[in-house]
Amino acid sequence: MDNTIMTGTCQSKKQNQLIKQLKEYKFIYMLLLPGMIFYIVFHYMPLYGVTLAFKDFIVTKGISGSPWVGFKYFEHIFSDKKFWEVTFNTLHISLGRLIFEFPIPIILAILINELISVKFKKVVQSLLYFPFFISWIIMYTLLQNVFSVDGGVINGILQMLGMDTVNFLTETSWFRPIVYISNIWKMAGYSTILYLAAITNIDQQLYEAAYVDGANRFKRIWHITLPGMQTIILTVLILCVGNMMNGGFDQIVNIYNQVVYSVADILDTYVYRQAMVRGQFSLATAIGLFKAFINLILLLIVDRISRKLKGVGIYE
Repeated sequence: MDNTIMTGTCQSKKQNQLIKQLKEYKFIYMLLLPGMIFYIVFHYMPLYGVTLAFKDFIVTKGISGSPWVGFKYFEHIFSDKKFWEVTFNTLHISLGRLIFEFPIPIILAILINELISVKFKKVVQSLLYFPFFISWIIMYTLLQNVFSVDGGVINGILQMLGMDTVNFLTETSWFRPIVYISNIWKMAGYSTILYLAAITNIDQQLYEAAYVDGANRFKRIWHITLPGMQTIILTVLILCVGNMMNGGFDQIVNIYNQVVYSVADILDTYVYRQAMVRGQFSLATAIGLFKAFINLILLLIVDRISRKLKGVGIYE
């Protein structure tokens, strides 16, 4: 009886403390409201639409009125050769992004940090950030001007050298390299912001002590800069691996074509065609749910590995 009374007293004290905190910091908590409302409206409420994966969607009946069909669409996609082809393409492109794209912002951030002139550093940063603000539609136009057969810069150089022209944008062997190159061009500079912020938090006395001890610039980078960036590098890596089933819809949908579908078609573009072109909303939802589930599994696995090896993770 005494334990029950004590438990109730403790709970009431905690509630009173919570109410007191809410009243004391009410204006600070009010700042959270726009973000909370955004996530509730655009991230949590739409979760009801996931039920489409288990229903035979009929437009006239809506989501709630459509009949349940269980795992019918999951059985369909798992037996579909096209689904496994686009899954392989998605993983292939995502792995390529990790190998070729992920290290570039880290290298750029270190190089920018090593620049002595502050003015030159600002100019370099501005030039690197600028492509991020160009949409993929405009970027595709630029890619055409560079890689197209008629009037493309690279093919113009090849012709001057007496070599045969290459239609890079319709060659399956060239499509993925162009994806990596164009994404590095657009995103790498802007992605350096996180790493530069991590570098600025490193204690400058460590560099001074290493310099006094005779460490050259490369050794200071290897033993001070990179370890100081370790937490943010691993965090970004975890998020990238947890996002591997997203091959980059905005980029791919703007630069791919039917000729390169065999290497360019990814889960996102496949879902888009199923839903928006063919009206197969239930099938598209099932694919999207499968993709999200695999992303979650990958995220949890790599987070656990990172936490065990380096003590860095995004989940406590």
